[in-house]
Amino acid sequence: MTQNPMDWSNDPGLALNRRHFFAKGGLGLGTAALAALLGEGAAGSEPGALPAIPAPTGALSAYHVAPRARRVISLFMSGGPSQLDLFDYKPLLNQYNGKDLPDSVRMGQRLTGMSANQAELPMAGSIFKFARHGQSGAWMSELLPHTAGIADELCIIRSLYTEAINHDPAITFFQTGSQNAGRPSMGAWLSYGLGSENDNLPTFCVLLSQKRPDQPLYSRLWGNGFLPSVHQGVQFRAGADPVLYLDNPPGISAAGRRAMLNRLRALHQIEYERTLDPAVSARIAQYEMAYRMQTSVPEATDLSNEPDHVYDLYGPDARKPGTFAANCLLARRMAERGVRFIQLYHPGWDHHGGLPSGIRQLCRETDQACAGLVTDLKQRGLLDDTLVLWGGEFGRTSYSQGKLTATDYGRDHHPRCFTVWAAGGGIKSGTVHGATDDFGYSVVDGGVHVHDFHATVLRLLGVDHERLTFKHQGRYYRLTDVAGKVEPKLIG
Repeated sequence: MTQNPMDWSNDPGLALNRRHFFAKGGLGLGTAALAALLGEGAAGSEPGALPAIPAPTGALSAYHVAPRARRVISLFMSGGPSQLDLFDYKPLLNQYNGKDLPDSVRMGQRLTGMSANQAELPMAGSIFKFARHGQSGAWMSELLPHTAGIADELCIIRSLYTEAINHDPAITFFQTGSQNAGRPSMGAWLSYGLGSENDNLPTFCVLLSQKRPDQPLYSRLWGNGFLPSVHQGVQFRAGADPVLYLDNPPGISAAGRRAMLNRLRALHQIEYERTLDPAVSARIAQYEMAYRMQTSVPEATDLSNEPDHVYDLYGPDARKPGTFAANCLLARRMAERGVRFIQLYHPGWDHHGGLPSGIRQLCRETDQACAGLVTDLKQRGLLDDTLVLWGGEFGRTSYSQGKLTATDYGRDHHPRCFTVWAAGGGIKSGTVHGATDDFGYSVVDGGVHVHDFHATVLRLLGVDHERLTFKHQGRYYRLTDVAGKVEPKLIG
């Protein structure tokens, strides 16, 4: 992999083995940057005040290609939604419902330990009705009436595939481009490469639905990995304190906190001059960001001034803090204020049994809010430069896990094909990309690997995925590792 001349790892402040040679230049630039940082006011920026696709302020001094999007809102359905009950209509499964999946279809592919010991793999047709929607004629389940109403805004990708067959490595792979924990997440990469459009809010914000997950969501999924810690995703919580430990402790005034930070900055500056350690600069930046967030976060998360018609757009749950609908509304407010990457997680989609009742509930919780978000962004002129992503870590099997009845079934994990959708931000709207076989088991046309998906997302943001790299432990890393290619058919 070639060296990236715009990589922060070439900055003298980060290359500690060259720090004495570069000490004066590195320190001068660092001091100037810190002075500019500390000169910022504490008030949050007003929505709608952002210029059109400004130059990046991160590791990249310029875009590699013309950007179509400036921010991302990722709606991650943790657990693996069943594409066969939502988007990938397979009438043949209904025709052969209950019959064993042919060996010629499976071709000896591995199964999880949860269904490997089943004597049979009975095909399970969806019990839900499907219909075509939009100019693309996209098939959608009756479970998604609101999403069906925005079909012409969507690019539905029915041919995504991944490498992991179990949740933890699959979620980690989708978020970071690697099944191994410890790599930077997509939001961290974009924070590192493109920087911030609002210095008073984190570049990368994370919102989790307030419900009991059926599998854990670890903070490393929105971690910075080996990138500087300023690129870590910041989790926002429902309630009076959206960000923990942000408020001043009892008895500490704003003036006292400012004085303490000034003295702490001076001590850190001495340490930085001695070592040129980038972690010291990152710590200073984080302290200052937290100070500014004391004003900007309460303003951004205050939904009380949203009119009734906006709440109606997102659905009744939008008035309940911590719900997926409320988080979607909050994501729109963050997008207005220049947050680069907004990650929502909604767990519960792991339906090994009781799928019909489980997926009904999950769709009630998410369908209107997803459609409302896309509609709201479009009405405000934000959809053109906001890329909205929807999907999980893998798909579900076309055969039933456990007992198949006329009204109930489950589906196991299936990495060979699954469906995601995207809207806005230069994506080719009103289209359906790719196809699976008649049994919904394998991709037969237009396959998109997770690395390809990441490469295409970066391209829409003006980034060449092969050129956004970071040197760590002697080699250059990137989000797409050593693979991935842009899929031009997904770009409008």
